[in-house]
Amino acid sequence: MTVGFWVYIAVLIVFTLGNSSDAFLMLRAQTLGLTTLEIFLVVALFSLVITLTSTWGGALSDRVGRRGLIVAAWLIYAAIYLGFAFASARWQVWALYAGYGLYYGAFQGAASALVADMVPEELRGTAYGIFNGALGVATFPASLLAGLLWDWYGPAAPFLAGGALALVASGALLLIPAPMRARRVMS
Repeated sequence: MTVGFWVYIAVLIVFTLGNSSDAFLMLRAQTLGLTTLEIFLVVALFSLVITLTSTWGGALSDRVGRRGLIVAAWLIYAAIYLGFAFASARWQVWALYAGYGLYYGAFQGAASALVADMVPEELRGTAYGIFNGALGVATFPASLLAGLLWDWYGPAAPFLAGGALALVASGALLLIPAPMRARRVMS
């Protein structure tokens, strides 16, 4: 594995520590007055936006580069989470969930594809195992941290922390040199 790959995994863990369970989004929607049915519908909107944007996001990552697209997606994520922190009206939840679907659609394919760009072909299976393992391991403390922040400081706190960590990870990702394969594709 390359040094760049391990740095990418470390940056991904920083981002993931601010990406708690989506149940916190539903709880936030509930605190803003959405009913159970409305939360179901807003999550359906979220899924629809993912469906409509994921193929586009993957194609875009092939054209413009994965790292830049991931940074853009993490900046969208930061804006969405900061929006959830400061939301005060029910309609804002609908807009934020749609934006969150855009984040997922743009990010998921690019994040995985960057792994393939960073490691030799014969190590891709191992690299994907490490990538998914790192995401899985970081998810539990992310949700624990979100729950503690919610309890100690209120509903806005986990979203402020998640937005801040997304901004930090975005900046850090820009410092990683582009992988050799990605450089060849982009030139």
